[in-house]
Amino acid sequence: MPAAVAGANGIVADHYGDPVAEQRMLAAGRAIVDLSDRGVVTVTGPDRLTWLDSLTSQSLTSLAPGQSAETLLLDPNGRLEHAMHVIDDGEVAWLLVDGAAAPALAAWLDRMRFMMRVEVADVSPQWATLAQLLPLDAEPLVAPAAPNGQPLLWRDPWVSVQSGGWQYAAESEHPAAQFDVVELLVERARLAEIADAVRAAALAVAGALALEALRIAAWRPRFGTEVDDRTIPHELDWLRSAVHLAKGCYRGQETVAKVHNLGHPPRRLVMLHLDGSDALLPGHGAPVMLEGAAVGVVTSSARHHELGPIALAVVKRSLDPSAALTVEVDGVPIAAAQQVIVPPDAGATAGVPRLPRLGAVTRPS
Repeated sequence: MPAAVAGANGIVADHYGDPVAEQRMLAAGRAIVDLSDRGVVTVTGPDRLTWLDSLTSQSLTSLAPGQSAETLLLDPNGRLEHAMHVIDDGEVAWLLVDGAAAPALAAWLDRMRFMMRVEVADVSPQWATLAQLLPLDAEPLVAPAAPNGQPLLWRDPWVSVQSGGWQYAAESEHPAAQFDVVELLVERARLAEIADAVRAAALAVAGALALEALRIAAWRPRFGTEVDDRTIPHELDWLRSAVHLAKGCYRGQETVAKVHNLGHPPRRLVMLHLDGSDALLPGHGAPVMLEGAAVGVVTSSARHHELGPIALAVVKRSLDPSAALTVEVDGVPIAAAQQVIVPPDAGATAGVPRLPRLGAVTRPS
């Protein structure tokens, strides 16, 4: 097995010695990624889908066994609290989340059961997540578990605008179309067997950095990186895959509808193409600068095998899309060219004319 270079959490590998080659293998569908640091929460019981539908942003009541969905748990003001990748196998709804989020999500859901016929459990110690890129007509490199007869394979809905969703990005050829990622659930006890297959060269593996680079290039937000305590879904173009604008009420729905129909998100997601001459990459939270003033922060960065150094950043809505930006890395300003994902005029889709402020109307003389 290639020598693993562990990431910051010490659980999964950032890379195995050649991040660029690993990216190319992953993009071609020839490698898996260990995401066993992710968490898994299960919801069982006959009311599981209608109950989750009532709490979160996506329409889940008609989710068929084997179908995938993405949904968000918002606070009463519409700010993101959790993002969940959902698979239902006909008996259990499986919620795949960033690992650190699983205990808090399970605890919150358990408090919300009331009289509903549901049971919630954090099963992260028993189940592990793997990922790969997988076209619709291909077989996964590792067979996912199927405890109730339905393979536990989550297909990322980011590849296209989902029913009831909305895309703010103006690109006619959205890069998400090439990001056909799936996440596979396997029993954690199988990880040793999978590692043996890698050592025997029967299975290729890529590090987490390879998946991050492809994710950033696809403009795909992730809860653990792009979200802070002020984030609303509109800022990240997350209405595209995780919000159903025509479903019934849920917590935070009023803010979602108001910003989408009448207002504008206060911040917006951009991709930055970075000057690579200094071989520096900004870390999470690095300031995005315009003429000496901070106008945003970097949320994710990577070296892409074709695009070079790139980053996602959340910036002020009012920032000029053509502005020449820099990113601070250890006190060194790195030039950054902005590529618009969420445009400054995102929202206000109802087209309601804005009324003048009181006192601003000029009376005829």
